[in-house]
Amino acid sequence: MGDTAMTPGTNQPEPAGIPGLAQFELPTALVKSAVQACRTVNTALDGVFYDVPGLRADFAGLDKAMAAAGEKLPSRIIDFDALADPEGSLLLIDAATAPYVHKYISVEAYLTSPYPETRAVDVATITGVGSSALGSAALAWAVSKALRKPVLAIVPGYGVADVVQQALGGWFGFGLHDWLGTKTVVQNALANAAPKAAAVGRQLPASVPDAPTLHGAPVFRSGSGSSDVLHALMQDRARPFGMLVGHSKGALQIGNALRSLDAGQTHGVKVVTLGCPIAADAPGAKYYQYLGLFDALGQLNMWGHKPDSWVPTWHTTNPSLPPEMDVAAILREVA
Repeated sequence: MGDTAMTPGTNQPEPAGIPGLAQFELPTALVKSAVQACRTVNTALDGVFYDVPGLRADFAGLDKAMAAAGEKLPSRIIDFDALADPEGSLLLIDAATAPYVHKYISVEAYLTSPYPETRAVDVATITGVGSSALGSAALAWAVSKALRKPVLAIVPGYGVADVVQQALGGWFGFGLHDWLGTKTVVQNALANAAPKAAAVGRQLPASVPDAPTLHGAPVFRSGSGSSDVLHALMQDRARPFGMLVGHSKGALQIGNALRSLDAGQTHGVKVVTLGCPIAADAPGAKYYQYLGLFDALGQLNMWGHKPDSWVPTWHTTNPSLPPEMDVAAILREVA
């Protein structure tokens, strides 16, 4: 057999693309730098919509205690380039048990992990447009503290398709973009014309067992990378999640992931949406949908889906910026 080009930093064959279009492929380093810049801007919004100050305060105390014991610090989720890293990950977070945070960059590695914690976790969360590990961890940390149990945070990857969608108004019309499948169309077009660029920010969905590809670049099975990851976890884990919590566009990603699952995989699952009601169409799932009275962004993206509860809040879950969605109070009500 002849030599196969490998994508730098991975064990995957380098995307091939359509013959003749290779000359138009942008350098991967240049694409990644541009995406990182956009990701950094979005990360600033994590501090607006999620309780990042609370996460930092909690970690400050935990870091001090664990440093004295010579143990790895939980704040590494902030320190490992979380602010700009375009790649997604899985963060297993337990606010009550050291070391508090475990990071996985491969879905397959998570599914085959020998650690029982990966199979026991019963709650998963997905945050909104462009959220980094920082915002994802902040929401999962709040959920874990409220429920007193471990939570798996699916950190959305951020690629060129996300940049294009956001430039088209993804923040202020993500319900429409979800319906039109804009991100899927852009991702497919990139995979055809520039597979190396299409692979940036898609490491996590590419690690899903039997992940679909086009010319070697990952494409979406259910509308987005986070949806594909959740779909795989719900389908391949011996024990499906009992509760799914989505904020903003994360709620839509949950809806997309559940849509093509069997009834046995969604029966009894509690779906909690914050700031973006979705279609309650997963067989046997129970929906608990909350929307703020002052949440113009969430109301813009209702698209005919009415919440179960109107709460006197705006789009944030950050208690430093009231009136916020009180994650703990909502989850106590659901549980």
